[in-house]
Amino acid sequence: MEHIETDVVVIGAGVAGLTAAHRLRQRGREVLVLEARDRVGGRVKSDLSNGFLIEVGGQWVAPDQERLLYLIDELGLETFKRYRAGEDIYLDREGRISRHTTELPPLDQRTLAEIEKLVDELDALSKQVDPLEPWSHPQAAEFDALSFDAWLRGRSDDDRAIDFVAPFVSGGMLTKPAETFSLLAALVMAASAGGFRDLADLDLVLDERVAGGMHQVPARLAEEVGAERIHLNTDVRAISHSADGVLVSAEGLTVRARSAVVALGPHLVSRIDFQPALPARKQQMLQQFSMGNVIKVQAYYDTPFWREQGLSGTTYGPYEIVHETYDNTAPDYPGGTLVGFVSDRRADEMYEMGEAERREAILGSIAKYFGLQALEPAFYYESDWINEEYTRGAYGTSPAIGSITRYEGLVRSSVGPIHFACSDIAGLGYTHIDGAIRMGERAAELIG
Repeated sequence: MEHIETDVVVIGAGVAGLTAAHRLRQRGREVLVLEARDRVGGRVKSDLSNGFLIEVGGQWVAPDQERLLYLIDELGLETFKRYRAGEDIYLDREGRISRHTTELPPLDQRTLAEIEKLVDELDALSKQVDPLEPWSHPQAAEFDALSFDAWLRGRSDDDRAIDFVAPFVSGGMLTKPAETFSLLAALVMAASAGGFRDLADLDLVLDERVAGGMHQVPARLAEEVGAERIHLNTDVRAISHSADGVLVSAEGLTVRARSAVVALGPHLVSRIDFQPALPARKQQMLQQFSMGNVIKVQAYYDTPFWREQGLSGTTYGPYEIVHETYDNTAPDYPGGTLVGFVSDRRADEMYEMGEAERREAILGSIAKYFGLQALEPAFYYESDWINEEYTRGAYGTSPAIGSITRYEGLVRSSVGPIHFACSDIAGLGYTHIDGAIRMGERAAELIG
């Protein structure tokens, strides 16, 4: 049994944990990072397969993600703009395609008016909500008791308008059906991005990518922290704590430190046996967070054939298996790449299929947007996060209906010398890499 003593022990080598370790090292603290996986990065990951570099996890940078942009610059990385020239495609419930360059597709005028009404109201409400303290809104309890779906249906009787607006939160962000989370949770998601209109602005949210892959952010952070301070394949299962510090236990290793940073998603914290146990309401609060479900699909083609057709690669089809796609071609790739997403119930359906059947269904859905050429990629890749032992879903966790106001400030509360850091408990940058950085920096500041 190896025993190590240090100032701070960090559990989890995702972006939040590595950011905390990096900032603590800059403050002169000695740190040790323990990671259950065989790699750093958490939900930021790239795979090399058949000569293709695939960004499996988070990959985009928005101009308002200040801490991510600062860190990219600090680490000496560069970004490039997403390709977006040409017309977008909207696929309606009947399978009809509309090509457009306008912000909204050419839908029925009444439906367009209802969409604008819903978006205006959601934008106004989200700007009234403090993403750090959403429970402080005067109608927080009311908003938290009502599902997002119920609120939408109470504001409009136009199903097509509701089906258009709901996926900006349900499919695109929280990756859960709109009836499974509260209006307040939807407003927090929007508020964390600057408002609902900003959240729904794809040119803003999906603005840039990191040259060479987003995985370089955690990889460079790990270099700054030092390989000798990072223990991979180290699954922490117990933390004893007192006013004097913590004793962290994993197989073959114990670490004694003055403070600990638990940089795990709320749904994974319960894997650890805390002695003494975490406060009862803190335990209950953690149980209210659950992961969404999304399959990220990347199809590599010999040529970006959609560009030749005057298309941007951006599509939206709220009734489709693949509800959105984008041109994901890297500057150094001579062909073209499309990335698409299959979320919530559609993802559930796809996981009931075998691998070949699922691939056929997903490519068939993409072909509805782009034609038969989409059926034959040179390389095809699905990101499977739901079956990763130390992830168990994507993109992040969100709280059950009623739990934001029930537990209020407990979401980020420390327990003695134990501090928590994860994008899933962020205010600004909630469930995004920017939020992970903010929470890692916050944990480092709390420790001092």
